[in-house]
Amino acid sequence: MKAIYLDYNATTPIDPAVSQVMLPFLYEHFGNPSSSHEYGASTKKAVENARKSVAEMLGCSVDEIVFTSGGSEANNYAIKGVAYMLREKGNHIITTQIEHPAVLEVCKYLEQNGFQVTYLPVDMYGTVNLDDLKKSITSRTILVSIMHANNEVGTIEPVREISKIAKSHDVLLHSDCAQSIGKIPVKVKDLGIDLLSIAGHKFYAPKGVGALYVRSGVKLEKFVHGADHEMSRRAGTENVLEIVGLGKACQLVSENLSRDAEHMEKLRDLLEEYLKNTFSDGQINGHPRDRLPNTLSISFPDLEANTILAELKGVAASAGAACHSDQIDISHVLTAMKVPQQYAMGTIRLSVGRFTTEQEIEKAYKEIKKVVNHLKDSTSIPMIQLDHEKIKLTQYTHGLGCACKLRPQLLEKVLQKIPRPSDQKILVGAETSDDAAVYQIDEETAIVQTVDFFTPIVDDPFQFGAIAAVNSLSDVYAMGGKPLFALNVVGFPSSRLPITVLEEILSGAQSIADKAQIAIIGGHTVDDTEPKFGLAVTGIVHPSHIIRNNNAKPGDSLILTKPLGTGILSTALKQGLLEKYLINQLQDTMLVLNKAAAEAMQEIGVNSCTDVTGFGLLGHLLEMMEGSKTTAVIEIDKIKFLPEVDSMVVGGIVPGGTRDNFQYTQPYVEYADSVSENRKLMLNDAQTSGGLLISVNNQKVQILLEKLSAYGVKDVMEIGKVAPFSNIRIKVV
Repeated sequence: MKAIYLDYNATTPIDPAVSQVMLPFLYEHFGNPSSSHEYGASTKKAVENARKSVAEMLGCSVDEIVFTSGGSEANNYAIKGVAYMLREKGNHIITTQIEHPAVLEVCKYLEQNGFQVTYLPVDMYGTVNLDDLKKSITSRTILVSIMHANNEVGTIEPVREISKIAKSHDVLLHSDCAQSIGKIPVKVKDLGIDLLSIAGHKFYAPKGVGALYVRSGVKLEKFVHGADHEMSRRAGTENVLEIVGLGKACQLVSENLSRDAEHMEKLRDLLEEYLKNTFSDGQINGHPRDRLPNTLSISFPDLEANTILAELKGVAASAGAACHSDQIDISHVLTAMKVPQQYAMGTIRLSVGRFTTEQEIEKAYKEIKKVVNHLKDSTSIPMIQLDHEKIKLTQYTHGLGCACKLRPQLLEKVLQKIPRPSDQKILVGAETSDDAAVYQIDEETAIVQTVDFFTPIVDDPFQFGAIAAVNSLSDVYAMGGKPLFALNVVGFPSSRLPITVLEEILSGAQSIADKAQIAIIGGHTVDDTEPKFGLAVTGIVHPSHIIRNNNAKPGDSLILTKPLGTGILSTALKQGLLEKYLINQLQDTMLVLNKAAAEAMQEIGVNSCTDVTGFGLLGHLLEMMEGSKTTAVIEIDKIKFLPEVDSMVVGGIVPGGTRDNFQYTQPYVEYADSVSENRKLMLNDAQTSGGLLISVNNQKVQILLEKLSAYGVKDVMEIGKVAPFSNIRIKVV
């Protein structure tokens, strides 16, 4: 069964009445509204009828409505349009700290282009202080942009009073009304608004359509140039299908607003009462009275919102904060309201809608109660007996694999403060950025030791354990070592998952240990909120045969033994976006031991090596070049990526660790102009169980490639060369 949908502030389903009026415009009425024949006339009439419905809902004239691609475009058009039209008059804009990114990002852009922006604070309820607004207006102020109602906590801003202040100073007022339409009355004359943005998908119209109200007499710099569509205000052939849907949705708002608002408020209040009575320490965010009738933002202290939502299998809601391995990302709204971190990190938003039922509220409450009580009781036994076959391990973690490691910028600062050991028997330590340490025992023997663990990157527990083991062993192989034995490193949420899942993880690791011909001898476990697993591996290497990552030589060729993209595809897997064949290929790639590749390079003899894991290809290559005092020139067209990686990046499926890597390496990398931003991210993707990156003398490269092939290493690629040091560490051509 599908989860109960309580995320109406994120988007709404299309109302059946809306989809019904849209259907004829999929097939029968397909003409261009600008055409003079009968096909164009039918669609032109439909567009103007829709415009009339929008105008009636807002209480304005039809010539004051401009159709857009959505709320974001409407906000952009309003703010940029005023800014550039009135630039001679002034360059000061006032907004708030709690606006939607479609307003805040526009303002940040304008700040980079000669404009000044004041971001007004809000009180504990999320309400703007009118005195702050009055004090902020100057002779150079040309626009105030303040949302009607906040999307996270539902607080309704005093727009009427704001309008009076703006008008008294001859300043235009824009309001983002995306969240208020369909929930509370929105009439432009009543509110005194000059510009108003709406987004269709927030009130049961399709996604990708919206409108901007522009009060008669207000002039805007044109936003989209082209032909004279939309009264010469917004070029582009009209999106007739969705405009028709928007018109019908507005009509439904005009006809049913009171009924819908009463219905939503009743259900919201019922859920709020249940939760307040059950959790006395819970905190309701937003204004106690001036709040959208459908919105409930509630904070559960000392819990993590993403953990709550991960456990809420039967309820679809939104988080107000995201907890990562190295930071807690609290929403800008809760931050502006100064909600204490103890509460903010456990904030979820529950928003009801037109189609929510009382039965769903009853069921959702029981589910939330069960989950929150369970998470509060850290000593409790597993909440439910889960069907082992249906467990998806990635749903029990916030980060993914090596992508959840500490950001390199933070780790570097910490390591710089740790004093370097003086023991002369330490042959490899932190100074080389190698992932393993080497300690000399005698003239013939040195101990290689490493530890690595991470969160699930695949759903199957057995496969996760196996991949984690492959990843851990790789650090020893990369240094030319031979692993001897390993210890388990386990973090396990015993209150969230049955212990049989841990048994499967350990079995997966043992299957790889058998292939590596080593024993796993016990280990260490801690109870954690999410599953984590890896190995501490001990091996041996001859002191004169150590392969460090800081010995690359100018003229060397750079060899990579596995394709890239595991971090991106793992993120897509967690979001349910991968087909079965891609899941299999992802797992198969990560399950390949680097043992054969290591044996080949040891036999041939190479100058330097590192395995490619959490810091991505460029992060690990940067460490190699920094340590070797050389520069790498890599050819992006020679680098293999797993299938569909580029498509996922285009769709925004990029792990946070990958973005962190990109920011970290960017100052040291020179990209050719032809390298797209997406490709840059792909080169920095945080890999899990990646291949070996080998620097080998150019005279040996062909022999090494042949040996790797003979040893069964399938995806070997020569990706570039090592050059003498220049003012840049890595060049991507």
